[in-house]
Amino acid sequence: SVAALDSFRFVIKGSLAGAALYVAHDQGLLGSGIQGAEALKKAQAALPPAIQEWTSYIGWEVRTVQMNTLPPTPKFDFSLSDSWNKGVQTVMSALSVAPTRACEYTVEGWKYVKELVK
Repeated sequence: SVAALDSFRFVIKGSLAGAALYVAHDQGLLGSGIQGAEALKKAQAALPPAIQEWTSYIGWEVRTVQMNTLPPTPKFDFSLSDSWNKGVQTVMSALSVAPTRACEYTVEGWKYVKELVK
């Protein structure tokens, strides 16, 4: 029963991860930096109406100082596309040297085990 519960949790988490990856790909977040910046602008435009709709659906009242609108979204003073591209380049660089590093670590591991056996 514990194994079944663990398997069920694994399936649920895998499904959520897959769905998140699909949505990110569908919205253009996994594309170029320009596509990511466009997706961010689209999200910033859609977020206030979505929050307003959600709060009215559950019966919460959103109060602001002036009119019945949400405050503006914060402005980012850094290049999202540059940051995204730097992150992608870092990950790809790490992945490109992974096989070489794995071989090096394997050789070092065998040397260590041989030294222990002597």
